[in-house]
Amino acid sequence: MQKVYVLHENMDWTRHLIKRLEELAVPYQEWDLSEGFVDLAVEPPEGIFYNRMSASSHTRGNRFAPELTDQVLSWLEAHGRTVINGTDALALEVSKLKQYLALNKVGIETPKTIGAVGLDQIIKAAEKLNEWPFIIKHNRAGKGLGVKLIYTIDELKAYINGPEFEASIDGISLIQQYIQSTNGRIVRAEFIGGEFFYTVEVDSSDGFELCPADNCQLPDESTIELNGQPAKFEIQENLLSADEIEQYRQFMQESNVQVAALEFIRDQSGKLYTYDVNTNTNYNPEAEQRANQYAMLQLATYLKEVAEEDE
Repeated sequence: MQKVYVLHENMDWTRHLIKRLEELAVPYQEWDLSEGFVDLAVEPPEGIFYNRMSASSHTRGNRFAPELTDQVLSWLEAHGRTVINGTDALALEVSKLKQYLALNKVGIETPKTIGAVGLDQIIKAAEKLNEWPFIIKHNRAGKGLGVKLIYTIDELKAYINGPEFEASIDGISLIQQYIQSTNGRIVRAEFIGGEFFYTVEVDSSDGFELCPADNCQLPDESTIELNGQPAKFEIQENLLSADEIEQYRQFMQESNVQVAALEFIRDQSGKLYTYDVNTNTNYNPEAEQRANQYAMLQLATYLKEVAEEDE
């Protein structure tokens, strides 16, 4: 069996996978690319390389980790190594505009979106979109950071000129059509090895920071059911039709992405809009325990199969 190399910048989001690899006796090595170098005169080691670089790395002080990872992945691919979620996946991870173009290419509906650089251009983009209310968000983000619902042009002007506004790390703000769901919940469709694994319904009524990882949850934000209220994260069946699953599979195949969560919302008429592709997907442990479905175990199993096939 080949060794599995896990490329990342955040051990808090990687340790669960490492635990599952150890359970399955998969030889592994984790590569922390929060900093480092790539020597083009040296060949990379033999093995399977799984990329878990996150678009939100800058929020943990790792500003240039995606840029370094892009060079490392290019080096690996140039030497013919087996890379899972390679340069194509990373390009989508760090740009929502590129995500939407790739989704639209296979006929998947996304909210109307305009990218803008500069405060004046943000205002012009909102006027051009002419959808009220609308969402302003970062082009390169993660964890739902920087997402705000705006109701009027005056509110937008006050926001972008005020102390709360923070530009996307790549300078591109997205002005996006707001899609209102019937129940205030969005859905993450998890795919592993290009195959559908499960859908998890997420309560977005308290805001848009919807990272499912255990270390993203506040102590008083328990995901278990309290006082008769539904859990914030709940794995549910029958939230996607067979045709919708197949369309997502086609997107992943054509985009050369092997592991991802696709986030979507249905409007009042039941129409599905996909608004985020997370190629560094995390899973909520409490929701998985209730459903007895474990995505990190499935992911480790997939990596083991690839490592065995690539011997």
